[in-house]
Amino acid sequence: MDALQLVTDWPVDNAAVAVVRTGARPDLLGSAGPDRQPFVWASVTKPATALAVLIATEEGTLSLDEPAGPTGATVRHLLAHASGLGPEPGPPLDRPGARRIYSNAGYVVLGDLVAERSGIPFSDYLRRGVLDPLGMTGTRLDPHAPSGAAAAGLAGPLVDLLSMGRELAMPTLVSAETHRSVTSVQFPGLAGVLPGFQRFEPCDWGLGVEIRGHKQPHWTGTANSPATYGHFGRSGSFLWVDPVAGVVCAGLSDRPFGPWAARSWPQLADAVLEEWARAPGGGPRLGSPE
Repeated sequence: MDALQLVTDWPVDNAAVAVVRTGARPDLLGSAGPDRQPFVWASVTKPATALAVLIATEEGTLSLDEPAGPTGATVRHLLAHASGLGPEPGPPLDRPGARRIYSNAGYVVLGDLVAERSGIPFSDYLRRGVLDPLGMTGTRLDPHAPSGAAAAGLAGPLVDLLSMGRELAMPTLVSAETHRSVTSVQFPGLAGVLPGFQRFEPCDWGLGVEIRGHKQPHWTGTANSPATYGHFGRSGSFLWVDPVAGVVCAGLSDRPFGPWAARSWPQLADAVLEEWARAPGGGPRLGSPE
């Protein structure tokens, strides 16, 4: 995929990026950089943690709407950054369901809850429930991650991140009904700040993933459909799924997120989607109805 040549101009020492087609045959459309070199994922850990939590709900270990975290909050609130907890540990900044507050602390609560209910460390639950079944053998959870292991502790190679991207596109670990909840807006209409960008109203999130909607500026491209969902991390990592185009794009780097990424990632996304739209059997043409 020629669009991936843009990665060579990124102001980083090392980066790895790949694009796969979703569907029954999730073919690799192109890659650039070392796909088996481990990188820190930072907050791209959260979708993996969310999958572990959702597996626990399907096993009956937890319930999405049971109380968790601050008074009045539930597991669903925590997954969707709507619990009122702030970015880091401390008292709530608002009541549950009042606004979208991006919260590492909420994911630490979720990891602790899964460990308490399952009777095994969260790292083991994540390994058994998510990493091993998806063949993510090169990915590890750092228990000493600054924002908490369940919030930002994973590190691993691009091939493993792509495995998680395929799972987020076409679930095998959770039911289709649960997956619809993951990719549907939870607590619609909430305003909030997208870290690294600005305040949006609404600031849409699903369960463990941000939903693009009509946010602009954004870390995905202007050509991405509003249904696009995914996550990015402070370490210079990102993962998005565009279900309209039928594409997953993942990237890892050794330079922290900053203005370079806010500029380069959307350019890459638009180039990928434009090239894919022109390919035989590719995605919808830019500007075509969804």
